[in-house]
Amino acid sequence: MSLLSDLINLNLSETTGKIIAEYVWIGGSGMDLRSKARTLSGKVTDPSKLPKWNYDGSSTGQAPGEDSEVILYPQAIFKDPFRRGDNILVICDAYTPAGEPIPTNNRHKAAKVFSHPDVVAEVPWYGIEQEYTLLQKNVKWPLGWPSGGFPGPQGPYYCGIGADKAFGRDIVDAHYKACLYAGVNISGINGEVMPGQWEYQVGPAVGISAGDELWISRYILERITEIAGVVVSFDPKPIEGDWNGAGAHCNYSTKSMRSEGGYEVIKKAIEKLSLRHKEHIAAYGEGNERRLTGKHETANINTFKWGVANRGASVRVGRDTEKEGKGYFEDRRPASNMDPYVVTSMIAETTILGKN
Repeated sequence: MSLLSDLINLNLSETTGKIIAEYVWIGGSGMDLRSKARTLSGKVTDPSKLPKWNYDGSSTGQAPGEDSEVILYPQAIFKDPFRRGDNILVICDAYTPAGEPIPTNNRHKAAKVFSHPDVVAEVPWYGIEQEYTLLQKNVKWPLGWPSGGFPGPQGPYYCGIGADKAFGRDIVDAHYKACLYAGVNISGINGEVMPGQWEYQVGPAVGISAGDELWISRYILERITEIAGVVVSFDPKPIEGDWNGAGAHCNYSTKSMRSEGGYEVIKKAIEKLSLRHKEHIAAYGEGNERRLTGKHETANINTFKWGVANRGASVRVGRDTEKEGKGYFEDRRPASNMDPYVVTSMIAETTILGKN
């Protein structure tokens, strides 16, 4: 008699050429990922060859009940690490039946920025450091923390090793490998300063693909924690008090910054960012004021400052970039729950297109 696990792991290619495509999109809150699956007649590698699909937008906070149909447009394909084989995960964005992007479709807005000739010419690279916190399912308290109590103070947990320092490594490693399998350019993982908190890095990725890859990596993480019976939180300050918050630092460079004389281009770009500090902060994630206090490796939310190797700055430049006279910089302001389509396109818009 078959076990449930045997059926879940059935190899469809043994009996059929059909595949399963899991369509993934962002719900009405801007952070809630949704997905549903459909059967396709065969292998697909080009998102433009995939059929559009619809869903009930009134159940996701994206349409009224009397006109609830929202249309999914497939935009990017990744290999499915859960079903494997030729099965796929599909990043979609959402439109009205008339073909207009719905108000929460930030991908469409970002694509306009990234298709601008000036932005295309600069080939913007992004590397996003996604922090998150693993929570116990029933009590919503960090994994590894005593029930209703606190662990020892921060210090031994960052990149820590051992059962009393690293909580949830099996989930983290499973996510790491699943992202690599899917085709996400995930470049590393590490334990964070607060116990139960972890980070992974996505990139370098060019333009709109940075947002696509980060969103599908979040989806994969949500699915893995679902299997493990653990809750993942992207709250920028999950525990009040003397505990680090969670961010999504965005490392960024353009062709001009990576070329000879690039350090001067970087300094001019940072000056442009300083002039739009309030606008960027408003778009960099909900609850960020609880994280950007000037403590715990952050700059105060109301102040813009930059520096070389300064983790208490809004924008940090690495020593290697200063030494070589070219390279990249790190915008440390985005919260862990930021929308990467918004953040990456806004940085390009401010630094390349010079929007004031």
